[in-house]
Amino acid sequence: MEAATERRCLAVRTDIKDEEQVAQLVQRTVDELGRIDILVNNAGGTRMGPLSALPTKGWDASFDLNVRSAYFCTREAGKHLLAQRSGVIVNISSDAGVHGVKGGAHYAAAKSALQMFTTVTAAEWGPHGVRANCIAVGAVASERASAAWEVAGLDSADLGGQTPLGRVGRPDEVAAAILFFASDASSFITGQTLSVDGGPRMGGISQT
Repeated sequence: MEAATERRCLAVRTDIKDEEQVAQLVQRTVDELGRIDILVNNAGGTRMGPLSALPTKGWDASFDLNVRSAYFCTREAGKHLLAQRSGVIVNISSDAGVHGVKGGAHYAAAKSALQMFTTVTAAEWGPHGVRANCIAVGAVASERASAAWEVAGLDSADLGGQTPLGRVGRPDEVAAAILFFASDASSFITGQTLSVDGGPRMGGISQT
């Protein structure tokens, strides 16, 4: 990253489900780089399974990773954003949080909670110069997603064929949405969830 951007990069190994480690991450960032302007809460994921067999441990683990971690990071980084009266937060959610997904009641509920957390953060912190938005990601061929599809016997062409655009997404297309929310191009947008998913899926009459 440093070679490609000619910018200094600071990597801090952190378990973002651990409150103390998150506090240390934020403090080290401020100590070494001087300030924080953008926070992207991008950690997420789950193990799918039917609701009837979902253990409490699995439910809690999904909320710890997809919601609690974002709360820790937002709270700690927010201390600095609020003090300087400026900053941007981008939370990465999922289409599962908008439409739900069978076999992922815990994941869908957690991502939906993240979206509402974004809305309330935006409402409370907007008067202090801090914006917060969310991106609901659909089927995107990241390395991890592609590996999971292969294990599950899913074909990316079949997944992409279910979208109006007829394909799965690319990681850089999600990155472009993050950049939009992090930049002044979205300076009058806060509290919103943007779907990056190839478009709405619906039944009805096909147009040829």
